[in-house]
Amino acid sequence: MSNGQRHHIDTLVIGGGQAGLAVGYHLTRRGVPFLIVDANERTGDAWRNRWDSLRLFTANKFNGLPGMAYPDQTWSFATKDEIADFLESYAHHYELPIRHGVEVTHLTAEGDRFVAVTADREYEADNVVVAMSSYQKPKLPEFASELDPSIVQIHVVDYKNPDQLRQGDVLVVGAGNSGAEIAFELVRGRHVLLSGPSTGHPPFRPAGRSGRILVPILSPVILRVLNTSTPMGKKARPQILKRGAPLVRVREKDLVEEGVERVGRTVGVVDGYPELDDGRVVDVANVVWCNGFDPGLSWIDLPVFDENGQVDHDRGVVSAVPGLYFVGLRFLHSIASDTLLGVGRDADHVAEHVCDRRSVPQSVS
Repeated sequence: MSNGQRHHIDTLVIGGGQAGLAVGYHLTRRGVPFLIVDANERTGDAWRNRWDSLRLFTANKFNGLPGMAYPDQTWSFATKDEIADFLESYAHHYELPIRHGVEVTHLTAEGDRFVAVTADREYEADNVVVAMSSYQKPKLPEFASELDPSIVQIHVVDYKNPDQLRQGDVLVVGAGNSGAEIAFELVRGRHVLLSGPSTGHPPFRPAGRSGRILVPILSPVILRVLNTSTPMGKKARPQILKRGAPLVRVREKDLVEEGVERVGRTVGVVDGYPELDDGRVVDVANVVWCNGFDPGLSWIDLPVFDENGQVDHDRGVVSAVPGLYFVGLRFLHSIASDTLLGVGRDADHVAEHVCDRRSVPQSVS
């Protein structure tokens, strides 16, 4: 709980990852005073804290943030630590004002200003940009607590490498990119079952010869077509958000060839062991949960959510609460909104709205 100290800032940016940094860059260009607060202890920690072998799915030559391309402009794929270091150097280069180790636990409005509460102070702001991804709170099924205590359970947010697991079979729940990559890593030393429906895959591998030819051609087209401004994008968005992204690096064929056993959905627990949708009960020593996240925005005490609990916005602008904005959410505007490739465009759009609002103040009450 805050000790009562209150500090006023024109625009408060909550989140210091790639979205917050991009917003900071565009606010700086427009001369808007702002402060970024981030719960992590160091810029880039959201990447550093992910599993050890993680690499980006996009080639380095397409990565970067507004005003700064990734330094290695080749067809290599950066490690998660290399991206973390890039974000840190970006923040230092543009001298972005960031306070680390600051978690906002409550956001509300008082009169025509917002109030963000942290452990030791409150921030009063005319504008707030929530610059966070949709992957804040690990999601577990209710029946996870019914698994036998001897089974090691770990969510992808805490998974680092195979050494965290017991010897024995592993059930990886969730067959999206994270689940597929982790299953592919684990199968080299044990039997792995990958649970869940396939999310499909592109017709070519980005790292292959065809990818090197097609990605530079198709990426701009996809960004122009798969966004909330086009009929195709509006139609595709709900399905993409519900189903998950297609497999980029590890395909179904790769998993099968390496010996990963593909099974159906995990639907419950029988006698302490996971039960699949075909009634099979699997005797495993470990379960790795890769079944998704909750956006984790319950600390926002403002009328910003629709009937499904999703943020109700138009390209990051919340019309119901003037002065409140979002950047970094999945498919906020385009299929690449939560990536290095697409976050800069969304940040520019939101920063422009912040700048416009400063010249015509509005009430948030």
